Amino acid sequence: MKTHVFSFLVLSLAALSLAGATVATRTDSAVSARYLVQGESMNDARERVASVGAVVERELGIVHAVAARLNPWQEQRLSAMSGVRVFADRTLSMRQSSGLLGGVTSTLTSTVSDAASATLVTANQVPLVSSVTTSVVSATSGNSVPQDGTGVNTPTLLYQTNYPMLVGANTLQQEGITGSGVTIAVLDSGLWQALSQNYGTRILGTVDMTTGGPSPVLGDPYGHGTHITSIAAGGAVNISGNYLGIAPQANLVIVRAFNGEGAGSYVDVIAGVEWIVAHQHQYNIRVLNLSFGATPESYYWNDPLNQAVMAAWKAGIVVVVAAGNSGPSPMTIDVPGNVPYVITAGALTDNYTPYNLSDDRLASFSSAGPTYEGFVKPELIAPGGHMVASMNSNSYLANIDPGSMNPTQEMFTMSGTSMAAAVTSGVVALMLQADPALTPDTVKCRLIASARPAVTSSGTLAYSVFEQGAGLINAVSAVNSNMAGCANQGLNISADIAGTEHFGGPANQNANGGYYVMNMAGSTWGGSQSADGYSWSTSFNSTEGYYWSAGYAWTQPYSWSQGYPWTNNYTWPLGYAWSKGYAWSKSVPWWGTSGSRNSGSAPASIVPWVPNQ
Repeated sequence: MKTHVFSFLVLSLAALSLAGATVATRTDSAVSARYLVQGESMNDARERVASVGAVVERELGIVHAVAARLNPWQEQRLSAMSGVRVFADRTLSMRQSSGLLGGVTSTLTSTVSDAASATLVTANQVPLVSSVTTSVVSATSGNSVPQDGTGVNTPTLLYQTNYPMLVGANTLQQEGITGSGVTIAVLDSGLWQALSQNYGTRILGTVDMTTGGPSPVLGDPYGHGTHITSIAAGGAVNISGNYLGIAPQANLVIVRAFNGEGAGSYVDVIAGVEWIVAHQHQYNIRVLNLSFGATPESYYWNDPLNQAVMAAWKAGIVVVVAAGNSGPSPMTIDVPGNVPYVITAGALTDNYTPYNLSDDRLASFSSAGPTYEGFVKPELIAPGGHMVASMNSNSYLANIDPGSMNPTQEMFTMSGTSMAAAVTSGVVALMLQADPALTPDTVKCRLIASARPAVTSSGTLAYSVFEQGAGLINAVSAVNSNMAGCANQGLNISADIAGTEHFGGPANQNANGGYYVMNMAGSTWGGSQSADGYSWSTSFNSTEGYYWSAGYAWTQPYSWSQGYPWTNNYTWPLGYAWSKGYAWSKSVPWWGTSGSRNSGSAPASIVPWVPNQ
């Protein structure tokens, strides 16, 4: 099987422990490194940094922190201060697989970066379709088979992606629901504006956080951000008048936090989230797409990136996050997808048969829950297999995987939950155009309530809620839903951000290693809840496809989408306190548990490679 690029961007952050560290001196000549210093407030963090003679490089008020370069003595002094937390801001590197990158050299990287930036084009504001030509060729185009990944050699203007059809977005588009008036913020590697995508004046603002200070985005030398943006809100139209993207008239704000090789840092990403929240009302930013992730290294509430994401949700922005690509193993949901409030998207593949819905299946790379705090994730799944979308042929990704690039059409094929998140963000924009008054919690509730789970021939769930959540996203049903109050019940985001209360979910693990949703009410509190799909033995069928039913009747509707105060003295069946009651067979590599100051210094992967599915 040919290996393609799955550009699920991964971040990683490690907090450092003083245990076992060598004592540094004020005159230590070791090279300094950049850290994120968190205090009771941003001003407090600034004052603490100044007290050790260091200089603040960037303010991150959204998480009460600053970024600064510290030598070992300064880092040790700050780490020892009461009320201060110090996190290393690490540079990330790429994971290489299958020999695909063997021929990529630093020279090529430089050339690709320069070329992709230099070939930025201005978007054509007029769709490439006319009322005269549409009637002539609509029959021909309508009979063409929309096979993402296998149909890219059809004539450019006849090409049709199938993911809008798979989630029902094409039906809404025909009714005039196209995301118009709603702004999606894409925090990624930038944007290359292909003429065919018709972005034009829909791009309301851009900011590049990789340059050391806010500046406009001038392109996307890496390519991932371009691919993601065109799935969510590309305006490309084939000659029969069909859109290739999900929300083709949504407005966009582009925030770049990853460089020409796909590398980024916590500081740049958090700064990007802060900028988006600060400009929320100026640009009417209603949706934030985050197609990247990191391995959890703390409880969700202690991670600075998660804190920034929670602040965006609290501000009224619907945050959509990729689940990760470490599936099908359990407990592989990444940061910030492990934040209980946000919408975390897993991935489905249509098995290369776009008109045969009976063989669609969960992609084997799609990360599964639960989280380490017991929350069921992902909330839903969306198309993420062999996704065809816009890409500059001079980009880094196109050069390292030329077999997935169609240079004539400037289209590239990738698989991953990055793409599933982009589809979900586009659907959210459609929902918000139809009903601008929706809150983030209500958007999440309606997406869950309207999703279509995979079912077997006997009518039972084909996958557990830990794998598929509520099922495949359904744009038409989500827009028409009137559900409310079925998501984030029992949670308090204000208390969570303030640090006065944190929460756990209803999932646990049994003695045989399987996972289950607990019954959280009555005399059987903490026991297994007897409902279809609420338990999982961790087995996974990677080849069989299933029908995704819109008529499935949940036995215990969405009782897994809730949380409970972590600090409450609930009594578990075995007498454990709440925070000790989970029986996980694996543990988080908690920050500072190794006894080594450099325990988290190994490079982290940002581009896992998986076969297209």
